[in-house]
Amino acid sequence: MKNIIVISGHTDLATSVANKTILDTLAQELPDAGIVKLDSLYPDFNIDVEAEQQRLLGADIIVFEFPIFWYSWPSMLHRYVEEVFQHGFSHGTTGDKLKGKKLVLSFTTGAPAEAYTHDAMGLTVDDLLLPAKATCSLTQMQFAGEVHTCGVSYGNRTDEAKIREQEEVCRRHARRLAELLSSL
Repeated sequence: MKNIIVISGHTDLATSVANKTILDTLAQELPDAGIVKLDSLYPDFNIDVEAEQQRLLGADIIVFEFPIFWYSWPSMLHRYVEEVFQHGFSHGTTGDKLKGKKLVLSFTTGAPAEAYTHDAMGLTVDDLLLPAKATCSLTQMQFAGEVHTCGVSYGNRTDEAKIREQEEVCRRHARRLAELLSSL
């Protein structure tokens, strides 16, 4: 099996239902995958660049797992890419260390799927993928797909039944992700 590393970019998994459920389920579905929880490793945002670059060097498939915050990656994941994907490592004349590795996105949104239309919000889920696809282009990685689940907002967690429903939706998300990763 390919070496899979999952980079969790949630800024506070302790308060998460959706992304925490996805990661917990994925750990059961793919026990050999490495799961890196940036929020617990780097609560001060001081990322150990060398350690993270070494982690990426050993991976065949890199998964960014995160909630969409304001139509983008969370600040923690953004900081990770800014720090770890350095010129000379991931891109530039000598920066080919990620070349050929596959990148998969796994993300959630608070807004429901029908909000992601040009008429409703002015953009689609495909539009949200553009930064990752551009990153792949720059770093010579292969964009290998995405799995997303919409409508898992904090605001929807108003009682135990709704929390359990959100957990089940996210377990299905994790199983779809595991299937995608197993097929690569």
